[in-house]
Amino acid sequence: MRFGAFVLLLVAFLSPANAQHTSAVEELLEGLAGRDDLKSLKSVIVAQDGDVIAEHGYRGHTPTESTNIKSASKSIVSALVGIAIDRGLLEGPEQKIAPILKAELPSTADPRINHITIGNLLSMQAGLGRLSGPNYGRWVSSRNWVRFALAQPFDDDPGGRMLYSTASTHLLSAILTRVSGKSTLALARDWLASVDGFRIDAWTRDPQGIYLGGNEMAMSARSLLAFGELYRNRGRSADGRAVVPEEWVELSWQHHTNSRFSGDVYGYGWFTRQIGGETVHFAWGYGGQMLYIVPSLKLTVVMTSEQDGPSARSGYRDALHALLADIMETLTND
Repeated sequence: MRFGAFVLLLVAFLSPANAQHTSAVEELLEGLAGRDDLKSLKSVIVAQDGDVIAEHGYRGHTPTESTNIKSASKSIVSALVGIAIDRGLLEGPEQKIAPILKAELPSTADPRINHITIGNLLSMQAGLGRLSGPNYGRWVSSRNWVRFALAQPFDDDPGGRMLYSTASTHLLSAILTRVSGKSTLALARDWLASVDGFRIDAWTRDPQGIYLGGNEMAMSARSLLAFGELYRNRGRSADGRAVVPEEWVELSWQHHTNSRFSGDVYGYGWFTRQIGGETVHFAWGYGGQMLYIVPSLKLTVVMTSEQDGPSARSGYRDALHALLADIMETLTND
């Protein structure tokens, strides 16, 4: 038998199974509308090997509507840092931040501020007091978010335990703005322009006009999927163009620290854990804004939720992890 004929026969043999899996995933997504534990769910998109095999919106929502992806935007800021390093605007993860933000440092700064690196900010190991959770409101009510963040007392040494803080990612946004002379939004629209389907619809700025690194970024679930596909493809766009350096993708998914809340591995703006027996890298935004990448299955899944819905402490995030496991099981069942 000729090779071409064999390929056609193989495709014909596999297609019914693929169609069966797709239909099963679609059925799974349709059935979610009646689940009490997922009442905050707005949309789900499932893509495998670059193809969307199922998507669904709930309670009047659609995968194309703009939504606040909350802290899932930290993964996007991380990508911009990786590109900035590749373009020579930044030296690398070990570069100290104090010389870049010198004008914003407190006059009586703790000497440890001189040891904070780009990598420390990315992995939430800056050591500065947290400005997320109960401290978030007083931070964003301040007149200068960068100065306020840098003036926080140290809760640990730089490079110590993980202290999750949106202020760390905002400092990265300020650094990107400073070294490039452009806004972080302009950089995202320029550097990620070749990622088909990626678009930031809106993004909050601080009083000095710096875009909020790590929160209040609006985009559609399909746009978040496009970003996820970029990372699933090791930094390359659908047409094969290198956008984010492959080594940066690897570095972002490496184990740098662990969340003290969930125990999950944390890299540079990405969490990692085992779900359904597979290694899963994910971006997570408050309320259940999820971007999952399962490299072994060539799988990218996006879930969006009501931004003021249940938090991780209510078990909602675990319910979304379990939903991903159900999707994976459905795809791998014979």
